[in-house]
Amino acid sequence: MAITEPGPDGKPRCGWCIATEEYIAYHDNEWGFPVDDDRRLFEKLCLEGFQSGLSWRTILGKRENFRKAFKNFDFNKVARFMAEDVERLLGDAGIVRHRGKIEAVINNARCAREMVKQEGSLAAYFWGFEPQAESLAAPQTQSTSEISVAISKDLKKKGWKFVGPTTVYAFMQAMGLINDHAIGCLTRPLVTAARQRFTNPAGK
Repeated sequence: MAITEPGPDGKPRCGWCIATEEYIAYHDNEWGFPVDDDRRLFEKLCLEGFQSGLSWRTILGKRENFRKAFKNFDFNKVARFMAEDVERLLGDAGIVRHRGKIEAVINNARCAREMVKQEGSLAAYFWGFEPQAESLAAPQTQSTSEISVAISKDLKKKGWKFVGPTTVYAFMQAMGLINDHAIGCLTRPLVTAARQRFTNPAGK
């Protein structure tokens, strides 16, 4: 089971977030809170893909640069990017200059556009996978799950890239599909309350 550690204010938080002020702000205000905005969901999934093989601190520190580079993750705009945009982004020192990941974002933007046509929204699709509470493992004790494997497999079938089970599981944590805050973490009950007020876009 994940442990908590006191933050600068002495209050208990998930141990992983204590390393930097940026982590603490992200942990306290974003991580695990339910998201139903398609643009934000697309951003979170793309950033988790960029994080593969790197530290989250690197990605979080470059997040504003990523937003500028990818039109604030408006997938309808990113879907229109061409080869010259890939070359432009490869020259952008403010982001992670990895050709495969950059091309994946553009590819996934096109897939996202198709998903909206088929499912109504990205939110309806992803929230359709929300697990039952009783099926969840103890917080932060795993890096994949049956559901992350299922989502990953389905996304790949639909043409998405850089969406392996570990990346998808991190996305599930970040977007609030699961509440993976440690037991005793000050933010866990806040996320629980936010989820109780939240209407599942998939109607679950």
